[in-house]
Amino acid sequence: MAVAGGPGRRKQPPLAEPQIIPIISRDKTVRHTGQNAGRRAALIAAFAAMAWVAPSAACAQDAPWRPAKPVTIVVPYAPGGGTDTVARAVARQLGVLWNQAVIVENVPGADGLIGTRRVMDAHPDGSTLLLQVPSIALTRYTPGLRGIDPLQRLQPVTAVAQASNAIVVSGKMPVKTLAEFVAHCQRAGQRCSLGTTDNQSRLLSHQFVAESKLSDAVVANCRGTGAVVSDLVANNVNLSFTGIAAALPHAKAGTLRFLATTGDRRSAVLPEVPTAKEAGFGQYRSLNWFGVFAPVGMPAPVTQAIVAALRDAVKDGDVQRTIAAAGAEPVVNSPAEFAAQVREEGERLGSLVKRYPLE
Repeated sequence: MAVAGGPGRRKQPPLAEPQIIPIISRDKTVRHTGQNAGRRAALIAAFAAMAWVAPSAACAQDAPWRPAKPVTIVVPYAPGGGTDTVARAVARQLGVLWNQAVIVENVPGADGLIGTRRVMDAHPDGSTLLLQVPSIALTRYTPGLRGIDPLQRLQPVTAVAQASNAIVVSGKMPVKTLAEFVAHCQRAGQRCSLGTTDNQSRLLSHQFVAESKLSDAVVANCRGTGAVVSDLVANNVNLSFTGIAAALPHAKAGTLRFLATTGDRRSAVLPEVPTAKEAGFGQYRSLNWFGVFAPVGMPAPVTQAIVAALRDAVKDGDVQRTIAAAGAEPVVNSPAEFAAQVREEGERLGSLVKRYPLE
């Protein structure tokens, strides 16, 4: 019989030491326990899972917004003017970039309010946009519109282009300069007329009549740029503050004549035409921006995606040539910059309309 502890006893393996795992307590002191191995393993597994999930979530957030259905750009004026030309140029390229139909819809009437209201009432999902000009800031001063201010229900997205306005006369008028036009209209028996296209054109026309002392002159409201150009060609109206684009082909044909442009420098497409300041009428400085607006409430990611797409669209050669042919230049800015531009122009026009009320 084997004796306990003697040579015949089977040797027992030494006991394994308990696993020591450091745990940080709330008071930041370190204590050790062998009972938290399971918790530590669970935490490692959770962090490993997060490492796989987080990148895919980040990738989803980085994907830019794209329209899931056709986009409509409303132009609240008749076809044929600079606003329509710019809208169609950028719409074609946006369609290419988004691989989605982008439709330009002309909805004229009520000094641009009918088309503008359509966008004011639209769902702010990026599928309905508005291309407008500074006249939008004058809507609330327009008689018969009961003080409606579209800018309260629209958010500025970005400018797309800007251009000088132009002072244009009929080719049948016996004048070559703006000073000659004023002298002609001041002569006894000469009853001159000015045709307008929108509220800004109307305001400048009333200012011009008052400050040039053309007491017998008539300001006629025409239905858009195409209509005023037709009346100028026929000499039904003698002069107009209007955009360059629609008048340019007729000026080349000799049926219209540019007397001045209203920007800070001469237009690239009309280098021979002086600015209003050079012609001695610097008070008629005005720049016509073409800007995109959306219904209030459009999400920031959608706004940012539209601005980015427009910035790419105006880099296209065909778009640049079309905008240049309209006497404009591409200008895409941020929503904040464009909002400041709209506000500044609204204040300038508002101060003028107090002196020369719209009729």
